[in-house]
Amino acid sequence: MLKKILFFILLPFAVLADDCVQYKKTPFVNIKNPEWTKTVELSDDPMDEYNGKYFSFKLHGITETSFMEKYNIDFNVIPERDGYCVIVNGVDATVGYENFLVKIDRSHKKDSCSYNAVLKHEEKHIDAYLSILRDLAPDIKNSIFNAMNSVMPIYAPDMESIDLLLDDMYKKLEKHPEIVLLHQKINAAQEIRNKRIDQDEDNYELKMCD
Repeated sequence: MLKKILFFILLPFAVLADDCVQYKKTPFVNIKNPEWTKTVELSDDPMDEYNGKYFSFKLHGITETSFMEKYNIDFNVIPERDGYCVIVNGVDATVGYENFLVKIDRSHKKDSCSYNAVLKHEEKHIDAYLSILRDLAPDIKNSIFNAMNSVMPIYAPDMESIDLLLDDMYKKLEKHPEIVLLHQKINAAQEIRNKRIDQDEDNYELKMCD
């Protein structure tokens, strides 16, 4: 008897949710990269030697960055029966590297030959990060589109519940397989391109300062 009672209780909500499907749209996706900054400073302490799996070298500088994702979902609310249908129109997304912090070993005096040589090397890492955004731009847009396109219109029984439904929508977007895979692609590209720079560099310009 309990199963039958639950079935009849849930059925009206399912019907109302199905009524919202008719409003499904193909979402628009607008993507922009954040304005980024570069800060250069001397390290507080002497830098150690980097010991990697395949190579090691004395660290003269390091570049740190922060990757940001911000999604502003555009939606409509349409009255439907005793509630509302929440329909996603699209998303304005900001995706990319926000800030770069270049730390140079304190043994290199500011504006010296060796300081400028290390800075030039670290700027190659910044270029590598930015090149990832350019090269993966189609993947970034497709992944966000596919994630947004999977979001079906949602039935809200009242206006107060819409905010909670949107919060849940944002969480599902962040955990969508397409977005997770995109993160993996970006992380892999970061590792490969930065390692390539360090492996290919023989500190020629730095050695010229000796």
